[in-house]
Formats: sequence, structure tokens, C-alpha cells
Amino acid sequence: MADSPIPGGDTPEQRIVNPLCERETINALRKQFGFAFNKGLGQNFLVNPRIPWQIVQEADIDASWGVLEIGPGIGCLTYELAQHAGRVAAVEIDAALLPILEQTLPFDNVHVVHADFMDLNLADWLPSQFGDRPVAVVANLPYYITTPILMRLLEQAPPQLRRIVVMVQREVAVRLCAPSGSPEGGAISLAVEYRSLPRILFRVPPGCFMPAPKVESAVVRMDLRTSPAVSCSNPDAMFRLIRQGFGQRRKTLVNALGNQGPFSKALLGDALDALHLARDIRAERMTLSQFAALTDFLLNHACPDGGAVL
Repeated sequence: MADSPIPGGDTPEQRIVNPLCERETINALRKQFGFAFNKGLGQNFLVNPRIPWQIVQEADIDASWGVLEIGPGIGCLTYELAQHAGRVAAVEIDAALLPILEQTLPFDNVHVVHADFMDLNLADWLPSQFGDRPVAVVANLPYYITTPILMRLLEQAPPQLRRIVVMVQREVAVRLCAPSGSPEGGAISLAVEYRSLPRILFRVPPGCFMPAPKVESAVVRMDLRTSPAVSCSNPDAMFRLIRQGFGQRRKTLVNALGNQGPFSKALLGDALDALHLARDIRAERMTLSQFAALTDFLLNHACPDGGAVL
């Protein structure tokens, strides 16, 4: 798993030009439009032009692709996306930014949508925006809502969504890409592994933003799988077990699941015995395939006809 600083240098031959990543430009726009950074919406704008350039390079898109950007801000990343993608739909929740984006993004292939991303029905919305193009999500995600956004993308997007390239808080990036069964992992790690092949691309220090956040960021790429990583008779039930297990991650899995769900601790213990797992195992030590096998065992023994009991 790579976790390197920003790739490349900034020699005259490599210098990247992006006027929306200049502090003077941002300050001028703030003065012109009376805009103030909204801390509640996690607004931190990029002031290092190499970052959006490198993100787009890593996204590996061309004119045949559509790109969904969530939270364009003043358009720092959108400016770079417009140079490569066939169509960009940038979803912005903050009405105060709409007149700024109208001025900063004079591109025919960019469409700014005033909406809350969490309200969109992706199965209908993506085809309405991009037709049958393959779609990548490329975004600098607000820290406060990173996990809900990613879960919505992973759970609800249609097959035309092929790739997710996002900048997130570095510790979140580590958790997203943690292999199952490792102490760094969590419920989100297993959800990401189930539906994608994730990797950390590079780190982004606080000084690359205005205002500078207190934490380091990292860019993650997730290539979506054409089929899930493991087979399970009831994935929804499996992820309920995963959430319950990690919801009380300091407890053994038997106690965490037995305290919250419909299965007795005796049955849970029998299931772990059958799977050759220790009875004192905790959720963080379970792999995705072990959770799938546990789910199938519990459903088969608690409800022989295979119906959902969770």
C-alpha cells in the first residue's frame, strides 16, 4: 500500500498552472462575492496546483468518461477535470458558491448542480447526467461526511460507476484501505474491500489548503469490482453483523453480537467452532470471507429455509 508524499517536483518544466489554486485568486473571489469559508461544510480550498493535476492523472480518465465531483468549492479540481473528462457534473450544496462557480468554470463540458449529494438517487441520476459513459467520482471530500458519501457510492451506484478517487483525512484513508483482519480496519474497511480494490496514492500536507486543516490528507483510489469480493447468501445480513461487531469492537464477537442481535451466544460459539475460529475472537480480527461464512452458518442454523432473521 503506497503512502508517499505528493509525486513529482515543481521545476519550471513541470510547473502546473491552475489559476483557481492561487491564494490571490481565492481572496479576490471572497472579496468580490462576500464569501466566507463555511467550517460546518468542511470548506478547505486547494492552493497547490500540483494536487488537482496529480489527482486527475491518477484517476486515469479521458474524453470518453464522465466525472461526478462532490463539493467543487470554487472549482480548483473541477478546472483540471474539465481539461480531461468528456463531461463533469459538480454537485455543490452551498448556494453561496454557485455565482462563483459560474464565473470560474467557463467550460461547455462542466455542469454545476445545486444539490445535497446525499439526496440524489444515483441509479437514476448518473445515467441522466452521463448517458452510458463510464463514470468516475473524483472529489476532495469534506471530512465530516466522508463515510456516508462513500457508503452511498458503494451501495447505490449503478454498474457504470467504475472508479472512485477521493481526497480524505489521512487516518481515514488508512482505515479505508486496511486489509480485513488488521487492527487498523473497521466496518468501512470491509465494505470497501467487498465492493472495490482500494489503495492509497499519496499524502497531502495541510499547507496545500486554504485555510489549512489541522490534519494531513491522503488521496485514495478505489476501482470498483464487477462482482463482490466474497460470496454470501445475504450480504445485507452480513453487513449488519459487521456493524454490530465493530460497534462493540472491544468485546469478543460472541458478546458483541449476542448483546445486540437475534442469535444466542451459544449458537454464535458453535458457529465459531464450526469455522475453526477462536471463541474469544473480536471483529477486528475477522476477515471478510470469515464474516461471510459466519453469516451463512447463522442463517442456515437459525432459519433453515434461508430466510433473513436479522
